[in-house]
Amino acid sequence: MAEVLAQAQLAPDAPVSKATTTATFATDVLTESGRQPVLVDFWAPWCEPCKQLTPILEKAVKAAHGKVKLVTMNIDEHPQIAGQLGIRSIPAVIAFQRAQPVDGFMGALPESQVRGFIERLIGPLPEEENFHSVAEAALAAGDPLAALEIFRSLHAQDPADVGALAGLIKASVSAGELEEAQSLLAQVAASAAQDPGVATARAAVENAIQAAGVGEIGELERRVAAEPNDPQARYDLAIALNAQGRRAEAADALLAVIKSDREWNDAAARKQLLQFFEAWGNMDAATVAARRKLSALLFS
Repeated sequence: MAEVLAQAQLAPDAPVSKATTTATFATDVLTESGRQPVLVDFWAPWCEPCKQLTPILEKAVKAAHGKVKLVTMNIDEHPQIAGQLGIRSIPAVIAFQRAQPVDGFMGALPESQVRGFIERLIGPLPEEENFHSVAEAALAAGDPLAALEIFRSLHAQDPADVGALAGLIKASVSAGELEEAQSLLAQVAASAAQDPGVATARAAVENAIQAAGVGEIGELERRVAAEPNDPQARYDLAIALNAQGRRAEAADALLAVIKSDREWNDAAARKQLLQFFEAWGNMDAATVAARRKLSALLFS
């Protein structure tokens, strides 16, 4: 895991691109292109496709690890160079080598084509590490601190990455940082509120808040042993077990309540179990097993 974390230090360092002007174009592009290819991204603030292309360009350039540079030019403020190059629509990207334009494209291309464009200049780019998957795997393996560090780096690099934010919330819950998780959840944009990852993270926060109010697990186990027919005791125990990552046991405690009285407290046990499923994820082994048992109870 240490090697994974070393690879995952993704927080921003130096800017990926540099804004140039008519006055500095010769230095920023022509002179610099004698050392390595320089991509010039011609854009304007009103251009929506430009806004889509720029982060794709920056990501691909970053993957090149210094073998290519990215320079941006606002054609509203500096139209002369674009005019000399015959650029009539934007976004437009022109590659310079040894002070000469050697390749280019127009329009907001998908990431695969942008990577292919750069590879024509410098050769193959390294395959990307899927750090989201690495962090999720760390979380599933019971290493929330490793997941927390990776998700923090991903979120710092791209605050608009909803998956990274959702992962950071879940990792914060698992690491016992409930206040941080609640604060992060409040930052979720309204447009992302229905994202499946956000829904899972929200359920995890709600479950953790519940767990904070049910008491110590040892005392709850004694309550259930003393009062095996008390649904509230089993319900509270399920909340506490889930907070400790004992998912199968938590599900079984709720299933026992459903089996004895499925309508207890307005079907609270079933609703809570469904919330567990949302927090755990549909493909989690505990979800799959408990969902099968729940179906057997409800439809037998």
